[in-house]
Amino acid sequence: MESTKNSLIPSFLYSSSSSPRSVLLDQVPSSNSNAAFQSTNLEKSPSPKTTMASRKNFLIASPTEPGKGIEMYSRDFYAACTVGGILSCGLTHMAVTPLDLVKCNMQIDPAKYKSISSGFGVLLKEQGVRGFFRGWVPTLLGYSAQGACKFGFYEFFKKYYSDLAGPEFAAKYKTLIYLAGSASAEVIADVALCPFEAVKVRVQTQPGFARGMSDGFPKFVKTEGYGGLYKGLAPLWGRQIPYTMMKFASFETIVEMIYKYAIPNPKHECSKGLQLGVSFAGGYVAGVFCAIVSHPADNLVSFLNNAKGATVGDAVKKIGMVGLFTRGLPLRIVMIGTLTGAQWGLYDAFKVFVGLPTTGGAAPVPAIGEAKA
Repeated sequence: MESTKNSLIPSFLYSSSSSPRSVLLDQVPSSNSNAAFQSTNLEKSPSPKTTMASRKNFLIASPTEPGKGIEMYSRDFYAACTVGGILSCGLTHMAVTPLDLVKCNMQIDPAKYKSISSGFGVLLKEQGVRGFFRGWVPTLLGYSAQGACKFGFYEFFKKYYSDLAGPEFAAKYKTLIYLAGSASAEVIADVALCPFEAVKVRVQTQPGFARGMSDGFPKFVKTEGYGGLYKGLAPLWGRQIPYTMMKFASFETIVEMIYKYAIPNPKHECSKGLQLGVSFAGGYVAGVFCAIVSHPADNLVSFLNNAKGATVGDAVKKIGMVGLFTRGLPLRIVMIGTLTGAQWGLYDAFKVFVGLPTTGGAAPVPAIGEAKA
């Protein structure tokens, strides 16, 4: 079993230098009642250096690999979150490529793609079944890059801002921590996504422009230059930053409420399957809010990446203010709700697989050196 898992997960994702059963030694009672514990412990007493390190870190044991674990907030922890983000965003966005394709065409040409059902019918008639997955390569590559930055940097910034605030203020203003951490992460993530998104939209909304990423990317650069790849960055930030802030902050809040009001047992007493179910449910509800908040900017991104030389003013004039908020919204709610729920489910499933706890259900952890076991 161990050899099978090692073939799937790089060894750097595990920290085996210390026992995963390590505890914070300064919290072990010093009374005589502790003698029995000390007499049964066959391991050597830790050196002062080891004791100091254990006060700063707490290891979470992998449920399937005793003796191995990943140190929370270590380099390996952030590497695992980055890999989880790649899997959760890249795979899910690729899977909903047909929905995304119809949505983009409804935004660009509503006269032709009048509804969800008619949109699929038009695509099937004109391009066949294969046409439903047009643009899947830039989708996979772009959202894998975005997911790596989104989830990896979110975990980093959430911890960083919690440490800056201190344990008292981090718990009191936890929602602000979630909002600031997710916004900071998304600024970086969109820089990675933007070139792929530009090519994807052009391939999906202009039949005959290119077959996919391999020929679409050089053709796009030839016609609009490398700067054209980032023409939609500002609207992308306008779409993705509110989306991600809502996605992470609402998810954290919803999951915490589920554990507080809907499940009788504390999170750490729930099975991993139940915890992953909570992650999916919280992600789906969060996704509905995300779709509504970010939809106007999504219409702008699709319009700008499809029309050469177009501006935001042109888009507003062409689509109209009401159209910015409503055109393609029902389909996007279905798509984003399912997408976000699946992303959180996959992300937390990977975290559990490598021996980490699922996301949410508690306030941000205190600063390093002040954490409690």
